[in-house]
Amino acid sequence: MKVGFVSLGCPKNQLDTEVMLHEIVSAGYEITPEETEADIVIINTCAFIESAKKESIDNILDIAWLKKHNGLRGIIVTGCMAERYGREILDEFPEVDAVLGVGSIHDIVDAVKSVEQNAGKKKKRGEDCRFYAHGDKNTVRLGGDRILTTPEYAAYLKISEGCDNRCTYCAIPDIRGKFRSRPVEELVAEARELDEMGIKELTIIAQDTTRYGIDLYGEYCLDKLLRAITDNTQIPWIRVLYCYPDKITDGLIAEMKSNPRILHYIDLPLQHISDSVLRRMNRHGKSDMVRDVLAKLRLEIPDIVIRTTFIVGFPGETEEDFECLAEFVKQERFSRAGVFTYSREEGTPAYDFDDQIDEQVKQDRMDILMRSQLLISDEANKAKIGQVVNVLCEDYDPVSEYYYGRSEADAPEIDGKVFFKSEEKIAPGSFVKVKVRSVTDYDLCGFAMKN
Repeated sequence: MKVGFVSLGCPKNQLDTEVMLHEIVSAGYEITPEETEADIVIINTCAFIESAKKESIDNILDIAWLKKHNGLRGIIVTGCMAERYGREILDEFPEVDAVLGVGSIHDIVDAVKSVEQNAGKKKKRGEDCRFYAHGDKNTVRLGGDRILTTPEYAAYLKISEGCDNRCTYCAIPDIRGKFRSRPVEELVAEARELDEMGIKELTIIAQDTTRYGIDLYGEYCLDKLLRAITDNTQIPWIRVLYCYPDKITDGLIAEMKSNPRILHYIDLPLQHISDSVLRRMNRHGKSDMVRDVLAKLRLEIPDIVIRTTFIVGFPGETEEDFECLAEFVKQERFSRAGVFTYSREEGTPAYDFDDQIDEQVKQDRMDILMRSQLLISDEANKAKIGQVVNVLCEDYDPVSEYYYGRSEADAPEIDGKVFFKSEEKIAPGSFVKVKVRSVTDYDLCGFAMKN
């Protein structure tokens, strides 16, 4: 029996896929990367915003076509959309044989066995043999052995699950449950295993990494966790994503400043800067606090790369609110910035807010910010021409005859690349010094320095 996987959404979802992969392989099933060769396909879905739900539905429909035309025996839907719309999926997609919410990922082997046993079985009138599991997302066992789906030199480490921030636009607390940290000892042990596997870059993730430890230890402990990981491993690059500005402690800044293996890179999703919009979003802290945190980070760590995201078109966002945000982007000159139009999600408080914004207005505002950020990024990249950057090589493109990889300023699957020529053969996972000679959009181009 061959099992295929489609993993959608964020790296946090990807880690759930890796855990399920391990459990399926441990149960004796064979994994195939080709959906057309699979007997059963598992689709690990995302449902964060409308576009993610559409992508999940499109994938279900694509795999359903294989079941109808290519001999596929079963379809299992897991992940955030399964958690949020489990019964609706079974009602709307008769081709789906099993649905597991995020609180039931450890039931994946039982689901595969059920689908295997019932595949092709002639059912009696009114009989439905489909498998459905919807466990308590707040008590599901965190962590677990996994099969990495990242390149052999890189991995993610999820340090907590769930979220307690309750932003009014976000469905994650209802999908993923309350915030729960994993113990330091457990995370250090996992990091050591990854180190022994040869991991060169470890990316720390959670819904809110800066909240880490408050539920277990009564204080924000991300700085202590980072120190414990570096004290017990030799992993050269450790990157931190998904930080919140109101929880950036002096201890965290000091750890990033003094610990040479913690990259000077921080993902800080700000979402807006207008106080009236921040208040309606239920973001913690006002604009003055955000500006103070940015100033402190840049003062203490002058070369820090700050990545952020913004939401435009939130209900009630006035032209004045947007102009405030546009000016803020120009002033702060973020190293990296993503802009999203507000997605109206049922079940969230903002869904019922008055003054919903027209879709075209949302799109226009996003375009303005993205054009502004493109100019900022282009100027910042051009300033790097002539400089030497440290690059983690990812692969070689035989068509262009360029190697490519990422610098310390580039997070996996999010930011740009560094393309470079080399007279010497460079293995994926190797570090190489690259002298920058040109830029293209968000990417750098150069040549490898000789050892």
